[in-house]
Amino acid sequence: MSDPRYEGYGDYDPYRGDYPPAEPQAYPPEQQAYPADQQYAQQQYQYPQQPYAQDASYTQQWEGQTWDTTIQPSPVVDVTDTAYLPSQSYGEPQQPQPPAAAVAADEEPSATYGPATTTGNPRVTDAQRARAEGRSPVIEPGIQPAALTAVLGLLLAGTAAIGQYALLVPLILLQAVTAAGWFRLNGMWPARQGIALAFMGGVVADIALLATGKENAPAAILGTLGVWVLLVLVLQLRSRASADERMAGLMATVASAALAIIATGHLAASEEAVTVGGIAVAVAVIARALPLPTPASVVVALLAAAGAGVAVGGATDVGSKGALLGLGAGVCALIGHRVASYDYPSRFVHMTAGVALPLAAAAPAVYLLGRAIG
Repeated sequence: MSDPRYEGYGDYDPYRGDYPPAEPQAYPPEQQAYPADQQYAQQQYQYPQQPYAQDASYTQQWEGQTWDTTIQPSPVVDVTDTAYLPSQSYGEPQQPQPPAAAVAADEEPSATYGPATTTGNPRVTDAQRARAEGRSPVIEPGIQPAALTAVLGLLLAGTAAIGQYALLVPLILLQAVTAAGWFRLNGMWPARQGIALAFMGGVVADIALLATGKENAPAAILGTLGVWVLLVLVLQLRSRASADERMAGLMATVASAALAIIATGHLAASEEAVTVGGIAVAVAVIARALPLPTPASVVVALLAAAGAGVAVGGATDVGSKGALLGLGAGVCALIGHRVASYDYPSRFVHMTAGVALPLAAAAPAVYLLGRAIG
């Protein structure tokens, strides 16, 4: 029995999967493809069978500027040689520029310190250049620190004539500058704790001397020095820094405290000895700062110190023995001046260690020679 829905389809069975053959449909004449159009469409998608003729008359000629379209790797540029780039002028051919290092090398001999670079390289000082060239890396403080040393020496000489407590004011200033300058001279900055510890050692020595009297000056000075060395050792043992850093800090702190404590010798010496020694140191450092060759400058400084000792000693009870006192103070002052000039000194070192070390180093000579000559 056939399904009435599929009447007219013959033996077509929808569940069998076969379909009736499609009958060709007639299209209007205007929608039929023409043979000429089909032939033209086939020709549009066919590649030419014959290569193009290589005729020079049809070769395209470029009359303008051409560019290379290939990718070229960019060279690696050394930034140290391009610290300064001149302005680019496109109308004129560029001239090769020398490296920045060569330009700096040509200009640095005329400067006190080497100029800073723009590429982050470290500054080369005259002392470092001298060390590299095999010369002595010593830069002397100059006339300004010498003038400050002379002023401080005159203050010591003037206040000593007034009394111990008046002398205490410039002495404390000397001890503070000595402590700060020694740490900076050793390249340890900032070192506030070490500077404060060394300075306090000098102050404690001053207090101990004032409490016990000048007759007990050696015990007060040496006793304070021993206690302070032990204190510095204990504090360094508690430090968490590396072994090398602790050793460097220990040596710098002990030396700075020792210099500050030894400067108390000005307070322990007689008033006449302090007056002669302070003026002798002032004259010696001024003479040492004169623009003379080093051997001649040293000789002139020592002669000036001895002459100042004779002159000032004649005005006091020291007499002609002041020449020996002035000469000894001058020798110690030149030693301190030399120490402040060595090993990459900076302006801060010159204005601290260069000012204070000549007077601090002269304190033992002032005390001992003052007692020796009565």
